Amino acid sequence: MAVVTVTINGRLYDIGCDDSQAARVQALGRDIDSRAQNLLTSVGVVSDSRLLVMLCLMLADELADAREGAPAPARVAAIGDDIDARLASAIEALTNRLTAVADTLEQD
Repeated sequence: MAVVTVTINGRLYDIGCDDSQAARVQALGRDIDSRAQNLLTSVGVVSDSRLLVMLCLMLADELADAREGAPAPARVAAIGDDIDARLASAIEALTNRLTAVADTLEQD
């Protein structure tokens, strides 16, 4: 069993985990700390317990959205890119068709 030290809001926490999960736990710890710092920037100084509750609520909200099928921001961006590509392709196809019709009309 591995013991990983994560830092959340300047405090060190030793977390036990499977050896194969050590890197993931470290990455998750960095993500939580980043969220904590962003939250503290928004709300100012709060106690560690209040910060923990606020972080839990934020994560629970994200989890609920995921369970309800709400698209994550990365998926929304990918869908937007796909729609843009489809629109560009459709516009190009319509342009080619209109050009062909115009060429036919000019020949008459």
